[in-house]
Amino acid sequence: MFLDLKDYPAPPPWEPQPEPPASRLTARQQRTLALLIGVNLILLLAAPIGGATLIAGLWALLH
Repeated sequence: MFLDLKDYPAPPPWEPQPEPPASRLTARQQRTLALLIGVNLILLLAAPIGGATLIAGLWALLH
């Protein structure tokens, strides 16, 4: 089978896509993120203790 490409235009030269600009956090977003990280760090320590207390309380109620 023959494919005639004489009148077919050549593809344009390849050019890489430009990098999108890096987004920056506003001051309010930075404070909110710091607050969320702080709360999560506190809960990382407090939640297992609270969970153990609830489990111990349920265990005592059932026995």
